[in-house]
Amino acid sequence: MRFGVVVFPGTWSDCDFHYVISEVIRQPVKYVWHRDRNLADLDCVVLPGGFSYGDYLRAGAVAGKSPVVEALRDFVANGGYVLGSCNGFQILCEAGMLPGVLMRNECLQYRCQSTNLLVENVETPFTRGLRAGQVLTMPISHGEGKYYADVPTLAALKARQGIVFRYATADGQVVKAANPN
Repeated sequence: MRFGVVVFPGTWSDCDFHYVISEVIRQPVKYVWHRDRNLADLDCVVLPGGFSYGDYLRAGAVAGKSPVVEALRDFVANGGYVLGSCNGFQILCEAGMLPGVLMRNECLQYRCQSTNLLVENVETPFTRGLRAGQVLTMPISHGEGKYYADVPTLAALKARQGIVFRYATADGQVVKAANPN
């Protein structure tokens, strides 16, 4: 699989993703500049974390209008895979490629900690090696990580198994207290 890691002004985890893809999973990877429009030689595009364009306006709002994100629409329509992490997920929501929005954490504080995620869907290219019901401990780092979608949108996501992970306790209970946002 050929990967591209997008670099926006303000991105900070692009090097981490590049390293993991090239050195850990040993797949071909290249950097893709935010002004690039040609994604034809890639199978998967990664939108990493950081503060794209300084997150002026809102997290991911400016990047969501960039040339590479416009090209990403055709890439996805033609079967390409996309992974949005942190600011990358926010960019996908701002671009309208994912439903819902990310808002300020309820506590109004930046969160940088480990948290538990319950694996809900193992039928994606990114989760096939996991077990449904498995609990992963993962790092989070964000101030705008509170996902919001209206009731019909959430129902549609559930119906098509579009919810891949949920915040949970260490024993897999999905409760409000387990959500750090």
